[in-house]
Amino acid sequence: MDLFAITLYSRDPGSGRLLLHAMPVMVVVLCCLAIAYRYYSAFLAAKVAVLDDSRVTPANRLNDGQNYHPTNKWVLFGHHFAAISGAGPLIGPVLAIQYGFAPGLVWLVIGVCLAGAVQDMLVLAASVRRDGKSIAEIARHELGYPAAIIASVAILFIVVIALAGLGIVVVKALGGEEVKLPAETRVILPQIGESAKEIETTGTSVTLQFPPGCTLLYEPANAQRTVRSEAFRVRCPQPPSVNRVHEGRLMIEPFGDRKTIFRNEIPAVYTLPAGSTQLVPGSSWGTFTIACTIPIALLVGLWMYRIRPGRVVEASLIGGFLTLAAVVAGNWVPGSPLERFFSLTRDQTIVTLGVYGFIAAVLPVWLLLGPRDYLSSFLKIGTVGLLIVSVCVANPALQAPPINEVFLNGGPTFPGQIFPFVFICIMCGSISGFHSLVSSGTTPKMVEKESHIRTIGYGSMLIEGLVGVTALIAAAALPSELYYAINVPIDRAPEYQKQLDEVYDKYGVKVPPEGKDPAHATNVDSPQHLDLGQVEEKVGGESLRGRTGGAVTLAVGMSVIFEQAFNWFGVTGEWLLKYWYHFAIMFEALFILTTIDAGTRIARFLLQESVGRVYAPMAKQNWLPGALFASAAVTGGWCWLVWTGSVDTIWPMFGVANQLLAVLALALVTTWMVNNGRGKYAAVTIVPMLFVTSTTLTASVQLVTGRFAQLIETGRAKVAAGAPEVGQKMILTGYLNTALTIFVVTCVVTLLFWSAARWLTVWLGWGKPGNAPKASSPNPNGAA
Repeated sequence: MDLFAITLYSRDPGSGRLLLHAMPVMVVVLCCLAIAYRYYSAFLAAKVAVLDDSRVTPANRLNDGQNYHPTNKWVLFGHHFAAISGAGPLIGPVLAIQYGFAPGLVWLVIGVCLAGAVQDMLVLAASVRRDGKSIAEIARHELGYPAAIIASVAILFIVVIALAGLGIVVVKALGGEEVKLPAETRVILPQIGESAKEIETTGTSVTLQFPPGCTLLYEPANAQRTVRSEAFRVRCPQPPSVNRVHEGRLMIEPFGDRKTIFRNEIPAVYTLPAGSTQLVPGSSWGTFTIACTIPIALLVGLWMYRIRPGRVVEASLIGGFLTLAAVVAGNWVPGSPLERFFSLTRDQTIVTLGVYGFIAAVLPVWLLLGPRDYLSSFLKIGTVGLLIVSVCVANPALQAPPINEVFLNGGPTFPGQIFPFVFICIMCGSISGFHSLVSSGTTPKMVEKESHIRTIGYGSMLIEGLVGVTALIAAAALPSELYYAINVPIDRAPEYQKQLDEVYDKYGVKVPPEGKDPAHATNVDSPQHLDLGQVEEKVGGESLRGRTGGAVTLAVGMSVIFEQAFNWFGVTGEWLLKYWYHFAIMFEALFILTTIDAGTRIARFLLQESVGRVYAPMAKQNWLPGALFASAAVTGGWCWLVWTGSVDTIWPMFGVANQLLAVLALALVTTWMVNNGRGKYAAVTIVPMLFVTSTTLTASVQLVTGRFAQLIETGRAKVAAGAPEVGQKMILTGYLNTALTIFVVTCVVTLLFWSAARWLTVWLGWGKPGNAPKASSPNPNGAA
């Protein structure tokens, strides 16, 4: 019984706090998902969607060898899963840990079974029945022409913002970035006589490279020091001062003015001025591996459809082997002559990303998009499966509290109260409007049989929900001190310090006294006792402090769990955590990138359909000039948002907009069901629709009247205080966010009432099922 209890929970010896373990949580979640797929998805397939293999799907009837193409069920499963699995299921649960792990865990499990998977499956079924058309075209069929115009404008806007948001996450994971350092941060060099190397000097800044082994003091009043095992670069707005001791006297000299070498010096101490940033190089390993998947995908596509048609197993084995080989080979890129080609800056990553998105949206789907996403799904599903097994083997304690009372009203990772913002923070993994675009975009044009819709639509979404659960567990297993050290911006640490101290006191793991005794280090050298300095050294000297956004936190959590699990099998070594950390960073970037290529293609289809109402040739998706124009317009739009950084200010609004798109999708699917005589099952979509509507509208009101209004007032105060440039930008951002939020809410609420009017028309006997407005009808009154 004692052994059984240990697998369920344990107590922290220092604080006595009860800690739930991860393995039983994972087992319960897997059972819930299995039951939902076995019974609920079967009910949806038989009674609600009425799937029938005797119907010829658009992939067979409209096969053009480019966009419409019948695809093997498991190949399409991989493509669909790769397309819908973006940043949301990885990043959202990690950020939501500030509220505690219980709210996010409950929302992930219930949401994915009763809302997200239902939406994905039924939207896919409706689109297959409508020749693989988009959500906007489904609105035209079910509600009339004016509804299609409103849906098209709203959806196109949301898609471009979504792609920009996903693009920024990729840029942060692969491209270089700058991490702010607090004013008066001190850098102590490791040896006497050493100096920082001046890399670049401009009229506004100086860039220095510090050697390995430097010691950093982020706060001069704090005696805690962090040793950097790696060389790193810092950009300062002005030359830092350098402190030295010579013959018992303290001498302060400006950087660069030293003309004499003194004797009896201590190591130099550089004091960085306000506005200094650490320059973090891009991930050459991850970029190399992802770049390799493109030619590998081309080979797999040619193998399956041209070289040896139908040999899916052969192509899968070849592609899987080459993908794993690329992952392993990427380990040797850092430090090699190839590093300068794959270590990209932020701007270089944006350009590369845009070029790839454009090409992927234009090429035939069977040549690049399908095979590449299929290969990506190998890595995605394989890594998630390995993480699930590792969680069960390592069975780490969940260090995060079930409910974090300190940050119930918001905190450093995500501002806003636990209701409704925990449901906005975790957009994907539970339900996401973006998924409806994939289910009515590329996927329905590739479905070979209607019976495949259940596996592809419902099953893929369950796997994404499982991804969200594993991400949540990986973050919850980290000690609170380590989690917030990574997720609190360095320059804002003093603002949250009082609350953080309260969190550490209530929920932190207390290191026993022997932890300070090197002779007993083996007793406390476990993940729950690691501090940030130890982790930075274990992952190869990477800079982790202040790396906000969730991606780095997840990579650290995954690598720690992998290391624990492999230690059970006798695989140990200092190299292990470093390898897994870099692998996890690459995994996250690849996870998100496959959503960008599919999303760009979906937006291209949507734009062509919209413009095609004015200029008929544009509606032909295989018309090359139209495909080039639409792909360039969409790619240019989201790349411009990423390049200018405007999307950073719109991200909170995008969270609301994405969930409102889910409301729109559920409303249209309900209308499709009512119009086809299956209105008695409308509760399966109306209930989740009403819940998501309540959370998103509440969040919208709080954003517009709270955060955005406060941003405008702060900007006006800045202008009055003599900082017009900063103030005007804040005012513009506040008004832009307010206008965009109101626009999206207005569009979706309008279509929601329009759909409800159609439901009532049928249910009250004023109309008959199947009497929806004709697809070609320009009747401005639609169903009304």
